[in-house]
Amino acid sequence: MLTLVLFNVTNGLILGMFYVLMALGVSLILNLSNVINFAHGNFLALGGYLTFVLEPYLGYWGALLAGPICVGIIGLIIERTAIRRVYDRDPVYSLLLTFGLAFIIQDLCRTIWGPNGLPLSIPNALNSPLSQQFFFITGYRIFLIAVVIVAVAALFGFLTYTRVGTRIRAGTFDIETVSALGINIGLLRSLNFAVGIFLAGLAGVLAGGQIGLNPNMGDDLLLPAFIAIIVGGVGSLTGTLVGGLVIGVASAVTSIWWPAGSEVIMYILMIVVLLVRPRGIMGEEGVMT
Repeated sequence: MLTLVLFNVTNGLILGMFYVLMALGVSLILNLSNVINFAHGNFLALGGYLTFVLEPYLGYWGALLAGPICVGIIGLIIERTAIRRVYDRDPVYSLLLTFGLAFIIQDLCRTIWGPNGLPLSIPNALNSPLSQQFFFITGYRIFLIAVVIVAVAALFGFLTYTRVGTRIRAGTFDIETVSALGINIGLLRSLNFAVGIFLAGLAGVLAGGQIGLNPNMGDDLLLPAFIAIIVGGVGSLTGTLVGGLVIGVASAVTSIWWPAGSEVIMYILMIVVLLVRPRGIMGEEGVMT
């Protein structure tokens, strides 16, 4: 029984890590630009596929870094040419734009790489389990958790200790005041969007090594990412981090005794949090931090 619990908790942590990367990227874009990016899951898939293309030339380690960077650059181009045009309009415009963009990216992936799944090969050294008893704890899973921890720490360090990061955080409080101080808001939003898409691409690379690649791979992670934001607190990146881990572990542990409820538990948690604390676990009323 203990092994079963550890197995599911480990699966929950891995799932939670994917939710965290997705939710942080969505939250970054939402906090500063007030754009609900429905195409975020498709950028995840695109990041995985670009890594698949680059791996024969750069090797796994080079492609691991180059894939998310390339999808971040693509996101930057899309933001500069399309998404920035709807910033000052009703949020419905950005919602519809990213919704359409999601279908475009998904169809492109399906057209170029086919509708069937593709394997993303990882180094053999990462495939081995750490022990026979805990066969489910592989080197790749430990590596995956380590990469996410480093990425999250780097993100929070960037937002806390750099001038650009401080401006992004200030912009989530009052974008008009930041603009009045002479800061280029358009450039700030573009950089912020690229960072958010980079996180989606990184999630795609890591997920590809775990479950393989397919054009719809980001769809199953997008809605939980939004739930993680709501549970953690809209506007709070720390809350988003906590929310992603909570729903990931809760879903996995629930599957031990109630397999059919592994997805339902996310919605139950969201409802409970909204009833008890409408602003989320770490959200502050009227404030984005």
